[in-house]
Amino acid sequence: MSEKSLPRAVVLVSGGMDSAVTIALAREQGYQVHALSVAYGQRHSSELAASARVSTMLGAVEHKTVTVDLRSIGGSALTADIDVPLDTAESSDIPVTYVPARNTIMLSIALGWAEVLGSSDIWCGVNAVDYSGYPDCRPAFIEAFETLANVATKAGVEGAGIRIHAPLMRMGKADIAREGQRLGIDFSATVSCYNADSEGRACGHCDACRLRAQGFREAGLPDPTRYV
Repeated sequence: MSEKSLPRAVVLVSGGMDSAVTIALAREQGYQVHALSVAYGQRHSSELAASARVSTMLGAVEHKTVTVDLRSIGGSALTADIDVPLDTAESSDIPVTYVPARNTIMLSIALGWAEVLGSSDIWCGVNAVDYSGYPDCRPAFIEAFETLANVATKAGVEGAGIRIHAPLMRMGKADIAREGQRLGIDFSATVSCYNADSEGRACGHCDACRLRAQGFREAGLPDPTRYV
């Protein structure tokens, strides 16, 4: 089957290890990947360069970046002049790195593009195990958004319907690292750090860095992350 004859999927890509594995899984399941990133005003802009790099590396037919100015409303350490917590103890509280409505906005943009492409499938790398406690990374959110998508769009009302795929939802970071190894992903091309420098090198101390490093350690795999 040629690439052009494959069913189309819009895959949200952040540049991190989770979205890299999500692209690879969509490709493995026979989808033509249209990769989508959102420049929302995040402080770690090197993730956008990683998004383009990873999308190309993993065989996306195109990669699009849409700009949304969430910095104008702030409310997060990733979009305002608020320090990113470093070396903090685990807590049940939603952390200050949570970006208000980010995944709702990203999925909404993906939904619009899917309609334009004639795609019924949207993929994202949200995770409810090692996820810092963000409310928009939970199964209830994905289920609710899929319901919304199918009553709010022409594709949902008149077409084949919209499916939201979240294949990593119940996987820990170690499981994701192992899956990436199985899929042959070069994780050194990805950027997860909230404080990454302009070259994409990680700080090693933020929550994202600690979860990532712990995942490789628990998986028994070498950590390919480039640190400052």
